[in-house]
Amino acid sequence: MKIGIIGAGNIGGNLTRRLTKLGHEVSVANSRGPQTLTALAEETGATPVTVAEAARGAELVVVTIPLKNVPDLPSGLFDGAAEGFVVLDTGNYYPQRDGRIDAVEDDGLTESRWTEQHIGHPVIKAFNGTYAQDILDKPLPKGDPQRMALPVAGDDDVAKKTVRELIDELGFDTVDAGGIDESWRQQPDTPVYGLRGGVAEVTKALAEASQERPATFRA
Repeated sequence: MKIGIIGAGNIGGNLTRRLTKLGHEVSVANSRGPQTLTALAEETGATPVTVAEAARGAELVVVTIPLKNVPDLPSGLFDGAAEGFVVLDTGNYYPQRDGRIDAVEDDGLTESRWTEQHIGHPVIKAFNGTYAQDILDKPLPKGDPQRMALPVAGDDDVAKKTVRELIDELGFDTVDAGGIDESWRQQPDTPVYGLRGGVAEVTKALAEASQERPATFRA
C-alpha cells in the first residue's frame, strides 16, 4: 500500500519503521521540512516529502501531529490522494500543550470529530493510546495469547476494515470501538488509554469508560 505519514515524532517515526519493513511504500513529512528527515529516510527507505506532498497518491494518510497544529495543515492536502483513501488519526487533546479547544471542552465534541471538521475528511482513530515503543517491541503473530489489542473507532466500515487489517499486519489485534462520536471511550485518561491488554481486556475497558472529561485533561 502507498502510505503518507504526516508527523515524524515517536508514533509517526515508528510507524514509518514498521510499515517500510513490511514492504509498504511510505512517504513521511514533518513541520520542519524533508531536509530534517534524512536520517529516518536512510534508516527506513521512506521518502521524505513536504506536508503538502504527503498525501499524493496515498491510499492511507496517517495524521500524527499535535492537535493544535491540525488547523494549520495546508488546504487541498488530499487533492492528489488515491481514490477511496483512508485517513488514520492518532491524535489526542492535551490542553497543556494544545491550549483550550472550546468545541471539545464545552460542546463535548470528540477529539477526532474535531479533527475531521478541520481536515474535511472522515478519519479512523487508532494508536492514540499506544506507547510508541510498543509498535517496535510488542508485535506478535495472530493467535498468540499475549498479543496486544488496539481500539479502532470510525464511521466508515470499509475504511475501518482497511486500518484493522493493517494493524493486524503490524502484529496487533483490534477491537471495534464504535463510531467517531463514541471515540471518547479511547481518549486520554480512559481505562483503555495506555492499556497493554488483549481483546477481552480492551473490550471491557471501552465499556467502562466515562464520557465526562477528567479534570486532568481540561484547560
